[in-house]
Amino acid sequence: MSKKTVLVTGGAGYIGSHTIIELLNHGGYEVISADNFFTSSPKSYDQVEMITGKKFKHYKLDLCDILEFDKIFSDHDIAGVIHFAAFKAVGESVELPLKYYHNNIASLVNVLELCRKHKTSNVIFSSSCSVYGNIEKLPVDENTPLPKAESPYAYTKQIGEVMLQDFCKRYLDFSAISLRYFNPVGAHDSGKIGEWPNNKPNNLVPLITGTAIGKYPQLTVFGGDYPTRDGTNVRDYIHVSDIADAHVKALNFLFTGKNKTNYDVYNLGSGNGVSVLEAIAAFEKISGKKLNYKIGDRRAGDVVSVYSDSTKAESVLGWKCKHDIKSMMKTAWEWELYREKEKF
Repeated sequence: MSKKTVLVTGGAGYIGSHTIIELLNHGGYEVISADNFFTSSPKSYDQVEMITGKKFKHYKLDLCDILEFDKIFSDHDIAGVIHFAAFKAVGESVELPLKYYHNNIASLVNVLELCRKHKTSNVIFSSSCSVYGNIEKLPVDENTPLPKAESPYAYTKQIGEVMLQDFCKRYLDFSAISLRYFNPVGAHDSGKIGEWPNNKPNNLVPLITGTAIGKYPQLTVFGGDYPTRDGTNVRDYIHVSDIADAHVKALNFLFTGKNKTNYDVYNLGSGNGVSVLEAIAAFEKISGKKLNYKIGDRRAGDVVSVYSDSTKAESVLGWKCKHDIKSMMKTAWEWELYREKEKF
């Protein structure tokens, strides 16, 4: 029996590359990938092949170009799509909103158009905890009403979920799952692949490890006067390999027809809120290095606190976090040291 083929968009990116590893090593799927490398490196594909010992086809492609994108669907019998491809920097989305609305929404429109055209009936959508905005009642679950988004990036994720829900209402032979994951951190246990931003990263952990190794002179913590236990933002950090595992479980769930509805949403988080200063302290403990940081101004678009109730994913998909904050920081630091050694 031939293996099902899965298309991973944005597969050279942080979560995409780890999900390809999971699909190849534990999913039993053939994988193809598409990425425009605007915010990722094609070298990540080499690392995936080195870690898994398996080759897979990948294409340099802007998903907003539907004619070029169509060729992938025409050349392959795609059973399902895991859609990661999107711009994701909250601060940049405030500065360049049209860039985010065009890329993040148009790419999903094209995914759905081509799925319909080529009879691909399963999609896993990369959503985000940013859809919850500033919520007073924590932890949030899938029934928490969504407020006004705090950034254009977050709004594109809210719009994406509505698009999928409407599409599934119209086409009952199509199934989709939106995974709202919280703050992805860490790196693969091999230490040979992790977060790999083209420019200075926007996310906390690669800024921590980059500062510790000397890439950046000092880390700025955005805001120290929030109404939290230490004045800094509180987030639910989740290991990237746990997120990758959830995508494979969600895809298996659809392929085996276990879904009772053709559209659903799941939170992916640890359920524990960790402040920025607590994350820094955890890194300092596992690395033995004192981090040079300062408290700066708040950053536009950031929410105060958010963390997850992921009971639904555990009970329905059989998914649960395996890594704690120490493991997240340990693997992230090992990846940073590996990058320094290999001159990536």
